[in-house]
Amino acid sequence: MNVGGPATQVSGLHERLNREEFDHRLYTGHVGAGEGDHLLLHGARAPVHRVPGLGRSVRPGDDQRALYWLVRAMRSFRPHIVHTRTAKAGALGRVAARLSGVGAARVHVFHGHLLHGYFSPFRGGLYVRSERLLALLSDRLVTVGTRVRDELLEAGIGRPEQYVVIPPGVRLGPVPAREAARAALGLPLDAPVVAYVGRLTGVKRPDRFVTVARTVLGRVPNCHFVVCGGGELARTMEREAESMRGSFHLLGWRADPETVYAAADVVLLTSDNEGTPVTLVEAGMAGVPVVSTRVGSVAEVVRDGHTGLLSGAGPDELAAHVVRLLNDPVLARRMGEAARDWTTYAFAVDRLVADTENLYRSLCPVPGRDPLPEGSSR
Repeated sequence: MNVGGPATQVSGLHERLNREEFDHRLYTGHVGAGEGDHLLLHGARAPVHRVPGLGRSVRPGDDQRALYWLVRAMRSFRPHIVHTRTAKAGALGRVAARLSGVGAARVHVFHGHLLHGYFSPFRGGLYVRSERLLALLSDRLVTVGTRVRDELLEAGIGRPEQYVVIPPGVRLGPVPAREAARAALGLPLDAPVVAYVGRLTGVKRPDRFVTVARTVLGRVPNCHFVVCGGGELARTMEREAESMRGSFHLLGWRADPETVYAAADVVLLTSDNEGTPVTLVEAGMAGVPVVSTRVGSVAEVVRDGHTGLLSGAGPDELAAHVVRLLNDPVLARRMGEAARDWTTYAFAVDRLVADTENLYRSLCPVPGRDPLPEGSSR
């Protein structure tokens, strides 16, 4: 439950699923050093079953222990559905469901994928082959966007009829006034501010963010950059941004990202690979325009030219888009308002819950109740 899209979706579902119909249990591993724990940051009270040995890294001994533990837990609880998220937990959970013999339907969610930007060609090939095999153990494969689904199918993972697209459902806390947000973060009230919210890891390309920041600063000398998040590249980013000291602010993980959005004029995402980024949904809900690389299902969140600007991976193009929005506050305001309208409509938590409940009912029909058409609610 590290800070990110999967934790956000799980929390929304755990709070709002119909408790009279669904006994929803959360099994999770441990958050690694340098990552924010969603449950701790948000004071979540959801009961959690911690799986011994389950973590992000591949450790055969710990992974085997986690697998055996999950098999025993499933035989005790006897779930109708095993619903997994993230690559590691998805592999162990689906294999455990098969080994347990409880006959549960198996659902796995791809919040993105690891096809690009994560592994060497050799390890990437192993990932693809393993996901092809795991798809054979899956009744449904859920993706957070259509582009993510299409890329997985192009890699030969699963069959079209297995896939269901369920976009994220996001709830943002109360957005403070701009002046209050900037005062809370120690930012000047009258300077342009560009924000980044998320993990500082290789595929997110924090090095590219620093390069873009340096280019923007050359054209907008009074600009400030705030980074909300952490990860294994936090110290590296701090060193690379040393020349911009005074204009570059590393905030670490915060429980109130809405304060960061409220303080920002533009939110910038520089990733090589994404699913449907919750950060960009949250930025839209806060009324902030976005500049992002055009990767994964980003274009299903950011309507290019309408709610933000999409770009290739080149730092110069990204910087030009940022400068355009900073120099044209009327355009930025119009895009931010359009982003708020779009994301509030398309990415509501209630819609996520309704789609998920309908998926569950389609797999395990309740007597006397027909599954609803996709996207409907009851």
